[in-house]
Amino acid sequence: MSATDTFEDSLDGLAVGTTRLSPEAFEETVAEAIDEPAIGTPLGIEGLSLDGTSVVTDPTPNQLTEATTGVTGASLGIADYGSVVLPSTPEGAEPVSLFCDLHVVVLDADDIVPDMPTAIGEMATTVGDDRGSAIIATGPSATADMGALVRGAHGPKRVHALIVEQ
Repeated sequence: MSATDTFEDSLDGLAVGTTRLSPEAFEETVAEAIDEPAIGTPLGIEGLSLDGTSVVTDPTPNQLTEATTGVTGASLGIADYGSVVLPSTPEGAEPVSLFCDLHVVVLDADDIVPDMPTAIGEMATTVGDDRGSAIIATGPSATADMGALVRGAHGPKRVHALIVEQ
C-alpha cells in the first residue's frame, strides 16, 4: 500500500474526508469542498493558487470571524497518523486553520511521508534550520473531558483533505 493510500485510510478513521485530484481540477474541487464564506492563505504548493476561487486570501479580522471555511496548505502529510503539518506563515495560516468550522487542507501527494520519524526528519531541515514553527494537526478538534464528545472545541469541527497528484 502506498503512503497516500495509508494516509487516506488513516484520515477515514478520523472522520476526515479526502479528495484526490489533478492540478487542473483544483479550482472546481475547491468550490465543491468549501462552505462559503471562505478564507485562505497562500498554499505554498508550486502551481496552485486560490486566486481563481471564491476564497478570500487576505481576510480582514471581520472576515476571519465570519468565515465558515478556512483553506490552507500543508507542508507534509503523515500517513500512519493521518496528520498534516501546517507551517506557521506570515499570512496567518494558524487562525485560518483553527477558527473556522471547516478546515480544507491542501497537500501535494509527493509530500506524504509514511511515518512520524520521517516527518520529524523532514521538519528538522525546514522548521529547525529556519527557526520556524509548525502545527501537527490530526483530524477535527474534539473533546469529551466534560461528558459527551464535542467537535470543534479548540479548532475546526470538520476537516477535508485535498490531495493533489501532480
